[in-house]
Amino acid sequence: MSNSLYETLGVSEKATGDEIKKAYRRLARKYHPDINKDPGAEDKFKEINAAYEILSDEKKRAQYDRHGDAMFGGQNFHDFASSSGMGNLDEILKNIFGGGGFSGFSSRSGFSGFRQTGGFSGFEDDEDLDSRAKVTIPFDVAVKGGEHSINFNGENIKIKIPNGINDGEKLRIKGKGSGGRGDLILTVNIAPSDEYERDGDDLYKDVLIPLKTMMFGGKIDVKTPKKDVTIKIAENSKSGQKIRLKGYGVQNRKSGIFGDLYLRARVSLPDVNALDGELAELMKQKLPEA
Repeated sequence: MSNSLYETLGVSEKATGDEIKKAYRRLARKYHPDINKDPGAEDKFKEINAAYEILSDEKKRAQYDRHGDAMFGGQNFHDFASSSGMGNLDEILKNIFGGGGFSGFSSRSGFSGFRQTGGFSGFEDDEDLDSRAKVTIPFDVAVKGGEHSINFNGENIKIKIPNGINDGEKLRIKGKGSGGRGDLILTVNIAPSDEYERDGDDLYKDVLIPLKTMMFGGKIDVKTPKKDVTIKIAENSKSGQKIRLKGYGVQNRKSGIFGDLYLRARVSLPDVNALDGELAELMKQKLPEA
């Protein structure tokens, strides 16, 4: 007794349900018309779907195991499918199994859906039909989280960015794969910032501090991702000195703990031409050269 349905999926007659499903996914991905543009790929895709429709159904598989290809007029399944015409294959199979006391052809694989949409509804939850793309998000959105809009295949999609996302992380957008099948998997690229540098959960920022404040101490206002703060600058501070603001960095999504913000002090020198003349002359004479 010929068992060409198993040959269509490339599995043994004793294959488990999981083995049949894995073989089906592999072949369906290989011959899916969105992926395979070769002539005949669409027909092969439908043939694979029909074989899976039967072998994935316990009752239909049992009936096929009893009768084999005799159910197809003695032809092997490939010849039967070709001679029947792929466009009507689902209807023919429905008639075969509908007459055997079943509720009819459930069309999980959706041949009619294939003709109407160019897609395959049975793959909606299959990672093999996930679409992949790259997205660049603003630095501040990556740090604080928020909404970001992208355009994918002509559709404007709003995505939610979790706070503290890292460069290279992936986001899965459910049901937004090509043609509405599968998910859209986005690889995140974080745009550079003119203000901050990021190292894990810590941020670094250059801060210009007036020469007078660096020399004699004082207070300055600083903008941070959390809020504006006023910090104290110690007397005789040096250029390049780091000032740590604990907990003002990026929040770690797993631990919930905020990293730190490190301010790098940079001296803001006054314009000599804007200084009082006597002061400028006195500084020129009295300031040490080293």
